[in-house]
Amino acid sequence: MIIAPPADRSGDGERLEGILARALAGRETVTLRRAEELSGLAGKKLLFALPLGEFGINLAYVRMLERLRREPGLLEGCVAGLIVDGSSALYTKSAAAELTLAANLAGCAFLGRPLVEGTGELLNLRIQAKNLGCGLEEAYAAAARELAQRLEEETFTQRERPNLLVLHASSHHTSNTMALWSRVRERLGEEAFSYTEIGLRNGTLSDCSGCPYTMCLHFGERGGCFYGGVMQEEVYPAVRKADALVMLCPNYNDALSANLTAFINRLTALFRQTRFYDKALFALVVSGYSGGDILARQLIAAMNMNKSFYLPGRFALMETANNPGEALALSGIEERLDRFGEHIRRVLVDKRA
Repeated sequence: MIIAPPADRSGDGERLEGILARALAGRETVTLRRAEELSGLAGKKLLFALPLGEFGINLAYVRMLERLRREPGLLEGCVAGLIVDGSSALYTKSAAAELTLAANLAGCAFLGRPLVEGTGELLNLRIQAKNLGCGLEEAYAAAARELAQRLEEETFTQRERPNLLVLHASSHHTSNTMALWSRVRERLGEEAFSYTEIGLRNGTLSDCSGCPYTMCLHFGERGGCFYGGVMQEEVYPAVRKADALVMLCPNYNDALSANLTAFINRLTALFRQTRFYDKALFALVVSGYSGGDILARQLIAAMNMNKSFYLPGRFALMETANNPGEALALSGIEERLDRFGEHIRRVLVDKRA
């Protein structure tokens, strides 16, 4: 199922239409163009194709976005990828993260690395073109074909007793985020899951310093990183072993905490020599005032679109709480924790085992 809102201006969607034709050649497809057509899609494989033009605006897409946000079960059980095309160097990634979060909250999962971008002059595809020995537009078409193939073949395998890697950078005594996680873990229980919890507190983790690609690749192939430390000794082995990653994310000035950001940056060395398509991403996000969706989009862009973690539908529980203990007193929180815990179980645990 192709979800492709028409471009606002004549000509803005021509390149994307050509890429779709090349990527989907030989496949039977149905294309939906309007928000009103987004019905009866539960359980389908979806490919979003979004033309943004020069200014990052597509009014037909905005109407689709409204419907996704208004109907939280609209895409229940779907799995998706997306191609976003623009005629400037801006807006494609931010629009993709916005669309992914809205669809995810409507029940849609996204395979790891679900995004193919075509920016302005396609300069974002220079490395792919060099690796393939082809031109930029050929690299664009090749990336779209590869995405369509992975989406068509995608299956996420459940496990008998999945291992959850839980990462945080918070104090157990005062953190609303940690308090919510403790209640989720109680609901998950100790029999159906195994757990590895790592605290990335201040002084334990150096951020990435941007080593040359070949140096990063050299150390990554040996299972490490030039800067070593807790990432090499604890986090990399835990990521390899994990079936799912749970990130506990308090909102610091509408951004992930510095140490969680450093974890994402330092994960590049491991990503150089492996992909995480079979590892799911979940998150608990707690904001003091507002902005939980901003952090959720940051996680989508960094961990799903870039680092290739599988994104289950409704991957994040987002709450608003400020004073210590406030999160556990929120109206309806026990029911939301019940749903989130059961959702993790449904995604990960093979009940036939």
